[in-house]
Parts: sequence; C-alpha cells; structure tokens
Amino acid sequence: MQSKELSRRTDVIGTHSLADLLDCPAATASLLNDSARNLNFGEGEVVFRQSGICQGLYLIVAGRFLRKSERMPIRLTLGQVYAGELEELAAVLGGGRHNYTLSAQTQGSVLLLPIEALNQAFQSYPPLRMQLLEELAREVSRAYSACQMSCTIPSRHPHSGAAQA
Repeated sequence: MQSKELSRRTDVIGTHSLADLLDCPAATASLLNDSARNLNFGEGEVVFRQSGICQGLYLIVAGRFLRKSERMPIRLTLGQVYAGELEELAAVLGGGRHNYTLSAQTQGSVLLLPIEALNQAFQSYPPLRMQLLEELAREVSRAYSACQMSCTIPSRHPHSGAAQA
C-alpha cells in the first residue's frame, strides 16, 4: 500500500510542469527539467545535513520528511515537510550551506534541481530569482507568525494554581 500511495502522489506532482510550479517560461523550465534528478529515500535516511554544501533546490514529491537543526548544544525540530513543498530556498539564494538537516520520516522521493542549472535559469530568466526570494519571504513570515502564536497562547497546566471546582 505504501508504494501505491507513493506512486499516486508522484503522479499528482508529475502532472504539473516545472514551468507551472516555478512560474517561468518553457525554455527555463526545460533547462530545469532536463537537469532534475529524482532521489528516493527510505525511512530515516538523510536527504542533506546542516552546514553541508547545498546541491540545489529540493521539491518534495512524495512522503513525509522532517527538518531538524542543531544550534550549539540545542537540537530543534523545525517541522514536517510534505509533497509539493520546496526546500532550501535560503541556501540556494544565500550562502550555499544547508541551514538544517532534512530526513525522511517515511519512504519518499525528492526532485533535486541542481544549483548549476538554477544559476543558469537565473541568468536566462532573472525574475525567477525574485519569485523564489518572495517565496522565501513568505516562508519566513509564516514561521514568524507561527512562533508568535505559540508564544502568545497561554498553555494550560493542571498545576497552574487555578482554583479547582
């Protein structure tokens, strides 16, 4: 059943071209399509590690993945990633190193758009870089909003000193 679900989700992503997903001209999409590599991962396998050199942009095709980060002695779980999500916009558009570790929680697949092809696409169609920067800004804004929500919603604790009825 797992491989049937994987196949179904791959078909859903596969029905959309990169031109649709990335909103770029067909020639730029062809460049990215021709260079894209499909990578399969088993449960627990690492897609990339924090601080490693970024190989490109990752489009989750199927499965469930988990982002984790280590900052000094603290390990943080940054959240789950699902089919249709782009990963490592910041590394592709910025310093070129991974900001977190991405691991498969279930069997899954990822489409890798290599950094060399992305750089060629940015040269042939400069608005693509701006579109990805805008998406990164939305991603940061969503994360900030989620953080604000978790900080402002008081948690209920059974021993908080509230009067019992």
